Amino acid sequence: MGSKDRGTKRSAPQQKNGAAVPVKKTKVAPKKEIIPESSSEEEDDEEDEEMDDVSSSDDLSDSEDELDELDELDDTESKVTSVAESASESDSDSDSDSETGSDSESTKESGAASSEDPNKKSSKEQHAEQRKVLAERKLQRKSGQEVQQIKNLWEKLRVKKPTPPKQVRDKLCDEIWNLSKDCILDLVMKHDASRVVQTLVKFASKERRDIVVSSLKGNYYTLATSSYGKYLLVKLLHYGSKESRTLIVNELHGKLRKLMRHREGAYVVEDLFVLYSTAEQRQQMIREFWGSEYAVFRDSGKGKTILDIVAESSEKKHLIMTNLIGTITASIEKGSTGFQILHAAMKDYVTVLLSDPAAHDKELREFIELLTEQFAELVHTQEGSEVACQLISVANAKERKLIVRGLKSHAKELIKNDNGNLVLITLFMTVDDTVMLHKSFSTELFTNELLPNLISEKFSRRPLLYLLKGLDGKYFAPVVTKPLKAYETLAYNTTTKKPQEQRRLEILDRALPLIYQSILALEEHDLITLLSVNIAAQFITELILTPTTVEEVNTKLRPELLALLFKLSVQGDILEDFHLINKVPFITRSLKALIQGNEFKWDNESKKLILIEDNEKISGAGLEFATKVTEEILSDSKTLDNWVANGQGSFVIVSVYEVLQLSTTEQQKFKELQKALKKVKKNLVKDTDNKGAQLLAKLI
Repeated sequence: MGSKDRGTKRSAPQQKNGAAVPVKKTKVAPKKEIIPESSSEEEDDEEDEEMDDVSSSDDLSDSEDELDELDELDDTESKVTSVAESASESDSDSDSDSETGSDSESTKESGAASSEDPNKKSSKEQHAEQRKVLAERKLQRKSGQEVQQIKNLWEKLRVKKPTPPKQVRDKLCDEIWNLSKDCILDLVMKHDASRVVQTLVKFASKERRDIVVSSLKGNYYTLATSSYGKYLLVKLLHYGSKESRTLIVNELHGKLRKLMRHREGAYVVEDLFVLYSTAEQRQQMIREFWGSEYAVFRDSGKGKTILDIVAESSEKKHLIMTNLIGTITASIEKGSTGFQILHAAMKDYVTVLLSDPAAHDKELREFIELLTEQFAELVHTQEGSEVACQLISVANAKERKLIVRGLKSHAKELIKNDNGNLVLITLFMTVDDTVMLHKSFSTELFTNELLPNLISEKFSRRPLLYLLKGLDGKYFAPVVTKPLKAYETLAYNTTTKKPQEQRRLEILDRALPLIYQSILALEEHDLITLLSVNIAAQFITELILTPTTVEEVNTKLRPELLALLFKLSVQGDILEDFHLINKVPFITRSLKALIQGNEFKWDNESKKLILIEDNEKISGAGLEFATKVTEEILSDSKTLDNWVANGQGSFVIVSVYEVLQLSTTEQQKFKELQKALKKVKKNLVKDTDNKGAQLLAKLI
């Protein structure tokens, strides 16, 4: 019987012609050395602070490389030792099978004794020896010694705390340059050495950068598709000269479609398009997506739009459209939907489709389906926003529902983005299902937490102003209204049916209570802070002056807000610095607007205020608000003196005086105000620095 004292199962010795066959020792071939790649530093000098993090990760990667190779050596040794022990045990078993029981016990003792090797090295000693072997191997590689010296110098150069003085930095750069100038191409493909070249490019002179660019000529496609080389390529684009950028762009010409389908290369193409290309180069890059003809012949199609090209022949149109949708689909599958260059390609594709929506209806439906879940990644660029708005305009009710569902979770980012806010306005202008829009956006955005910030920012207040005023030229420039009206026309020509004003008012009526409640929920000091922002104060004024049929707004919410504004901006001692008129001088514009309401309007031709009888009156504003201000000012003679002596306050009195003068129902109040002002006319005339006081003196 075989021995079992070691706890391992052994096979019986093989027999050949009655004799035991010795077990052959297995030869274990040493594994090939594997050096895994590691992350390189991010592009651009704005990421200097991240270099330490990336450095630490690369250092860790280096140590992991060494440990991996040490582990491999350990595995090799352990396998050889295991095979040797197995052979020894097999011999021992064959001997023990021919002996008696007592002999078996002695065999166990001798086996245990022989397994202890007094010359065996400790694990620490083995690792030290293996590290030494590994270091020798690295030095034997191509440019191994230079790389090691360069890395040692680079460790001193990249120190952040403290940053090396310029003289020391220049000296280190010179030393690194002398070692690396003849082997740059060998360095840039190594994960650690590539970072050295990036640092060198950052601190090098223009002449040295040009040498680096020239030495890498013919290898930029390889760099663009390399996990490490792409960062150096972006550095060369960022710090390189105009000539260097042109050289790189020209070399990559013809390969952009292939790069857009590559995981690493797509990021290089995007940076090249957005940051480092001229307008002419961008057009050239986009034309490359049209097909091989435009990739090979750089000037082919130059100066022509895609509509001009596709009009030349149906074969050309089919080829271009096939190439465009192929590149777009492949890039979306690779996760590159958010790239601006891809949005530009989409814009060309959609432009052709919308040249005849009826004929391209099938392609439009397929393209909308392709992008339905990706709409949120389109809205942050000008081209992407335009594509999104056009597709929303021609989408049917079912497709719009899916698009809205996809954008709902991104509503906050959508409304704040300088391009995304136009997508939201387009939804308000084209989608007939106003209940869905209210639930998806109004309830998500018009909250106590978000609304104060939304009305304080230039772009995020646009959709709110659209709901209040439509595309009023006071708030929407022609460059904004022109495309929005084009989307509206496109929508009504395809699927939209509900009248525009009806749709806007339906959304507004549901949103108004939320907007009022969000503002009224603010503490007084928070409301004062909000009113201190010019565009926020302007929005609140427009909100109050917007007529509505919502009973809650007319009877409760608007009167509450008007009372609060009156308390903060009119009541109190106007001579105190903390008074809102002194703290926020432009608040007088809001007061002037509230005093005039919708009943009175300044006529630019006659240069005076006129009464408009047909306009819908706002309860609490206009003449009512002017009367209330008059009563506060005339409450005692001291208050009137303080108001006329205040530069901003005197202009408020001018507005009140003009409104009461035109009124047919408040002539008694007008006479009281006129009489009180005549008593202080001498003071008004003397106060020559107060323009409002001088104007009052002329009026009375």
